[in-house]
Amino acid sequence: MKKYLLIVLLSIACIFVTAQPRLPYFISSGMVLQQQTNANIWGWDKPGTTIKITPSWNKQTVSAKTNTDGKWIAQLPTPTAGGPYEMVISNGKAVTLNNILIGEVWLCTGQSNMEMPMKGFRSQPVIGSNDEILASKNKKIRLFTVPRLSKTEVIDTVKQSAWLEASPEAVSNFSATGYFFGKLLYNMLDVPIGLINDSYGGSTAEAWMNAETLKAYPEIKVPAKTDSIRSQSQTPTTLYNGMIHPLIGFTIKGCIWYQGESNKNAPDLYEKLFPAMVKQWRTEWGQGDFPFYYAQIAPYDYNQAPPTSFNPKTNSAYIRDAQRKSLRNIPNSGMAVLMDIGEQKSIHPMRKKEGGERLAVLALANTYGLKGFGHASPLYDSMNVNGSTANLYFSNARNGLTAFGKPLSLFELAGADKVFHTAQAIITSTGISVSAPQVRQPVAVRYAFKDFIIGDLYSNEGLPLSSFRTDDW
Repeated sequence: MKKYLLIVLLSIACIFVTAQPRLPYFISSGMVLQQQTNANIWGWDKPGTTIKITPSWNKQTVSAKTNTDGKWIAQLPTPTAGGPYEMVISNGKAVTLNNILIGEVWLCTGQSNMEMPMKGFRSQPVIGSNDEILASKNKKIRLFTVPRLSKTEVIDTVKQSAWLEASPEAVSNFSATGYFFGKLLYNMLDVPIGLINDSYGGSTAEAWMNAETLKAYPEIKVPAKTDSIRSQSQTPTTLYNGMIHPLIGFTIKGCIWYQGESNKNAPDLYEKLFPAMVKQWRTEWGQGDFPFYYAQIAPYDYNQAPPTSFNPKTNSAYIRDAQRKSLRNIPNSGMAVLMDIGEQKSIHPMRKKEGGERLAVLALANTYGLKGFGHASPLYDSMNVNGSTANLYFSNARNGLTAFGKPLSLFELAGADKVFHTAQAIITSTGISVSAPQVRQPVAVRYAFKDFIIGDLYSNEGLPLSSFRTDDW
């Protein structure tokens, strides 16, 4: 009996010793690694084990040793864009990853408007999606979707998923905003593109943040590890724990973000939370201020109750304004304005191509240095008052502003009484002049500052102006 037990134990030990290293699902065959950098590769094995990693692009072996928790991490110098390549990872028993590309890797994250797939949600289409899906086969665009997971404590890897080459089946189920973003990058840069969709419909910003960062906001209750999760998408820290923390360290070029609808009832808090979230992610990734481009939420009729003393800012224009103001508090960022594609009856705009491509032109200009095209929407900059006229000035409008031949009808003007009146607005050589017969001494101007509204003012290149207010009322 003792002899038999010894044989069994030795057999188990042998199996453990010779088992292949365990890897996160996103470090696998078919992945895209960021070009011309030291890309992080990691996994788990028995503590004290030496792991050797040999990529085929330079055939130079890099070694790493597991720590007391069994985790190892290595940095692999990557070449310029290309592939496919192989990578051998061995602890004595090798695992071979194949069909690896080197290119540009972007994290695509947020709530349902990022999550919305190319095929659309039920009875909520994406315009032009079927033609795009049919033409989507491309071995150089790779897609990885992080499965939904809400946890009260951090985990070390995401739920099972896989890198997929762009194809009709893969693209139809992938983020439409993310795909349109990546497709334009591929068309302009002609390098492999890796897109990681890490989004959850209905999510709040605080769900994507860690407990340490949220200590600065006592009004936000962070759950204990043993607490039940009442809201899978809105409980603070839980999406960070289950969907962001496992990815931290995977080398990316930058991030695109489409979220804000679920924070619309607390715009003042969001104006603080959003930059804090970006700062936290950048700190943990350890890549400095990597590019961060985000979509301003589109106008939509939220059918909110009238403002109350508890919540006077039910108009979702306030959350758009918080996003506009966040540009100055988030270094190396850009905002895609969607004032012209909102829908009164659907929170999920059908025109996802505009959103994805507006994010892409920000990256093409600011991150990749391409020139010759408009990339940033005009932004309100300053105001001066001359008699009964308020003169407004804008940045990102070097070639002027336009309403494409239509009259401007969305400006409002108020005096010291804080009562806004519909105003006459005229495009000038330097910006916009605004006046109203009821306001002899202008104090504040607002543009398109409504829950649902379609913007009517653009840059000469057709990029819409963000709604804004000059007041802080």
